[in-house]
Amino acid sequence: MRKTLLAAALLGALLSPAHASAAELSREAREAVVQQYSQIVFASYEDSLLTAKALQNAINAFVAAPSEAGLNQARQAWLAAREPYGQTEAFRFYGGPIDDARGPEGQINAWPLDEAYIDGVKGKENAGIINNRKVVISKKLLGSLNERGGEENISTGYHAIEFLLWGQDFDSNGAGKRSYTDFVDGQGSNADRRREYLKTAAELLVDDLGYLVAAWQPNSNNFRAKFEKKPDALRQMLVGIGVLSRAELAGERIEVALDSRNQEDEHSCFSDNTHRDIATNARGIQNVWLGEYTRVDGSQIKGASLRDLVAASNARAAERVTADMAATQARAEAIKAPFDQEIVNKDGRSRVQATVAALKKQAASLVEAAKAIGIKKLNVNG
Repeated sequence: MRKTLLAAALLGALLSPAHASAAELSREAREAVVQQYSQIVFASYEDSLLTAKALQNAINAFVAAPSEAGLNQARQAWLAAREPYGQTEAFRFYGGPIDDARGPEGQINAWPLDEAYIDGVKGKENAGIINNRKVVISKKLLGSLNERGGEENISTGYHAIEFLLWGQDFDSNGAGKRSYTDFVDGQGSNADRRREYLKTAAELLVDDLGYLVAAWQPNSNNFRAKFEKKPDALRQMLVGIGVLSRAELAGERIEVALDSRNQEDEHSCFSDNTHRDIATNARGIQNVWLGEYTRVDGSQIKGASLRDLVAASNARAAERVTADMAATQARAEAIKAPFDQEIVNKDGRSRVQATVAALKKQAASLVEAAKAIGIKKLNVNG
């Protein structure tokens, strides 16, 4: 197998009896960066699947015997599962297996959702799939109902599970306060269906993440094998992090909420985990640029990187992106919980706006960095 470290590719060329041509060295270096990216994607989705299975186990234990302690354990498992998945958002926006025509992204992480589409809410206690006993709850059914009739008609994924675990958030200083009794027969209306829905949604999430792990599994006849042979793989990598930086994270996920000052426009509004969504999204961008990823068990993956590749042609451009991303991460980590209060208070808005500005700045730097390796256009504006 070809070595995946850029340093190894460079060293091998220098030590070989017949030095590789500049074109060959560039090809090997580029291949090493793409292979390292594939390894990071695979590990990130594998960690997402691992933590989703832990969430599923916690949910299964809770629905088998609902209790306050069991509900809290399921909530903690959900929060833990969001950490690796948030970093995978950097692998989107170029038609990969997560969001191509058959991709499960909409079933995994779609938002914002209309709570009343799933369950009863304040003022509409009998609303939703759960309270319609004519509907037989199954993975196939929930998948078919997802986004049917409107993009906020979300029935699956992390945020459907989040709503069921926390309920609506009416606390300005904290998350939703759903009681475990909503899942207890005789205390919560249609509690049996609420238990079944939560269990089924968790099972579907695990299935969808398993699909992504298989797509990026090494040494397989899958998307990864084809991706590593693509002439424009580097461009797709840069498009992914560029679009996430500017259009998606700075724009859709932050600026919309800043403008509206509406809790419903934040990413994880039931659990008040939006500040971590922003930080992990930013970390995922940095992972791709640096060719690094820290796994949930603490082990680290390091290797050939876009930074190294750009630096070989334009050291200043590479340094600028690296510095910009470090600044963005610091600003993202400085956003405080709950996010719904950050977007209405003066100091909080300043912190959030600083993160937006940093994301836009790094997106512009990425465009210049791309030019250093012959990529003239990135779709990062929006």
